[in-house]
Amino acid sequence: MAQVFTTSKRVEFRDTDAAGIMHFSAYFTYMEEAEHELLRSIGTSVVLDVGDDTLSWPRVAANAEYRGPVQFEDEMVIQVRIKRLGSRSVTYHHQFVVGDQVVATGEITAVCCRIEHGQKPTSREIPEEIRQKLRVFVDPSLNDDS
Repeated sequence: MAQVFTTSKRVEFRDTDAAGIMHFSAYFTYMEEAEHELLRSIGTSVVLDVGDDTLSWPRVAANAEYRGPVQFEDEMVIQVRIKRLGSRSVTYHHQFVVGDQVVATGEITAVCCRIEHGQKPTSREIPEEIRQKLRVFVDPSLNDDS
C-alpha cells in the first residue's frame, strides 16, 4: 500500500476570482508547494547539492481536472502520491479534498536535472538515496497501464 503525503492549505483571497472562487491557476501553485513539502519531509529539497552537482527538478508537464468550486477561506487537504517513478523523472498525483468531497485532481511531472550556471539543465538519474525515499509514495493503482 502506497504511503500518502498529506498537507492542508487555506484558500487565500489572492487565489480567488471576483466571485470568491479559487482561480484555476492557483491549483498549480498549491501542487508545487505540496511537492516541495513532500521533498522536505523526506530530507531533501527541490534544489540540492549532490557531490559536485547542483540538482533541481524542472517541470515538464502539468495538468488539472476540476470537479467542484473551492471558495475563499476553504480549508483544502492535498493528498500527494507518486503515479510514476522513472529513472530520471517523477509524476506526482495530487488530490484536493474539501470536507469529504474531492474537488480537483492534478499531476506534475518533474525531471531530475543537473544545473550549471549559464547552461541548459541536463537530465540525470535520480540519486538512489532519493529514489528509495520516494518509492514509498508510488501508487500502482494510479498507473493507466495497469
